[in-house]
Amino acid sequence: MRAPTTDSRRSPAERRRGGARKPSRGRRILLITLVTVASLLAVLVVGAGWIYSRLDAGINTFDEKGIDRQRPAATFAGQNILVIGSDSRSGKNSRLGGGKGDVGRSDTAFLLHVYADRKHAVAVSIPRDTLVDIPRCRLPDGTWTRPQSNVMFNTAFTLGLTAKGNPACTQNTVEKLTGLRVDHTVVVDFQGFSAMTRAVGGVRVCLPKDVYEGDLDPNLGSRGRLLFTKGRQTVAGVKALNYVRIRHGIGDGSDIGRIQRQQAFLSSLIRKVKAQGLNPATLLPLVEAAAGSMTFDPGLGSADKLLSFAMSMKDIDLRDTKFVTLPWRYQGARVAIVQSEAHALWAALRADRTIDGVDASGKARPSGLPSPTPAAAVSGTGISVTVYNGTTVTGLAARAADRLTTAGFTVTRVATADSQNHAATLIEYGPGQAERARTVARMFAGATFRRVTDPGVAVILGRSYVRTPDPGAATPVALPTSVAGRARSAADDACSNLSYG
Repeated sequence: MRAPTTDSRRSPAERRRGGARKPSRGRRILLITLVTVASLLAVLVVGAGWIYSRLDAGINTFDEKGIDRQRPAATFAGQNILVIGSDSRSGKNSRLGGGKGDVGRSDTAFLLHVYADRKHAVAVSIPRDTLVDIPRCRLPDGTWTRPQSNVMFNTAFTLGLTAKGNPACTQNTVEKLTGLRVDHTVVVDFQGFSAMTRAVGGVRVCLPKDVYEGDLDPNLGSRGRLLFTKGRQTVAGVKALNYVRIRHGIGDGSDIGRIQRQQAFLSSLIRKVKAQGLNPATLLPLVEAAAGSMTFDPGLGSADKLLSFAMSMKDIDLRDTKFVTLPWRYQGARVAIVQSEAHALWAALRADRTIDGVDASGKARPSGLPSPTPAAAVSGTGISVTVYNGTTVTGLAARAADRLTTAGFTVTRVATADSQNHAATLIEYGPGQAERARTVARMFAGATFRRVTDPGVAVILGRSYVRTPDPGAATPVALPTSVAGRARSAADDACSNLSYG
């Protein structure tokens, strides 16, 4: 006998109403589960939107009107992020800095280059006392300053004497110094730094010796109480801030030594974040900590953009995250740049080459094809050259210096010429330098010569060079050991290479 149909199991009244049979217990559980999951997802989406909206409302951005329009072109798919540490004592920072005054100052800055393959990154620290040329900068009243030469790097951030500093001026200075376009700029103050270290649950650090209050503040007049004991420990908040600010009492007491410890701290911070997992759930507390107490360029001025940027670096291995310091030497009480090594470093970053000479551009080279070589085999070994920009094009002298350096020339100085109205490139040479000048000229098509009484060889770039392609620019190889050999990776032990001196 055939089993009755579902419809036949319903009562006449149910059939007249067209009513459905009551779902079984299993179907009811499945339906409840689906409704619950859908409800939770809706709550999460709405909640995330609310969180993002709240974070966006607290994010501070600086006015991009101060960024000079004459900027280096973006010539690669990688990104350059300028990170500036501000020691302003204004607002909530007054409880953390231990100093006086509301003018924003910067004792820490580094340029982070994230390579195009998104698997390598390098941070180049710039000592605050480095002597550089500062281009024109916009002041709070809308006027622009005159360019300055041979002044301390951290002067750029104080121009305008405001509590928030002048990040646009520092960005302009870094672009002029490196010839690289800065894609984003971030300013981290005391409060922001302290909040970030708490958000990750503290950072593991190492001290080569006991540290006292007098090491942090040499004007204290006494040794003071013990701040840190020798060895490994976890720090957060004010204690983390004190660790990265220590300058005296360790090593030679220089800013270079402090940079070494700051690089060690950042390495530990990266290790901690990576260990927790680079995902929205773990990164959101960091974004929240950053939102209310840091300042960004408009391109990073939202929680979504910050989170997306952080997620873009999730595939970078700790060993491929490097820290180096701008090649330097002491010049009295200040720091001078070792130009030849610095030019080689900037050339490597521009070509998306790591400090070890690895191609990190993310572009596969067809098999069987050799690496690019200079079109004209010019050897500049033993020839020193000074390069001047005789145009208004920003970064032109750095571009020429890169080519000269990769061909073996020693670039002793890069600067702006007295006149920026040169049509053709001019090569000046002193007594006995004619042959060397002719070698230099092979790097600059159509250059003219002028004999002068000053010693050496100088190149004054003209507008003709702006239109000249760079077929002779060699692919950079590994940097000198003086640069690459001093690098720290984020995988290095927290107690290694802690201090210069």
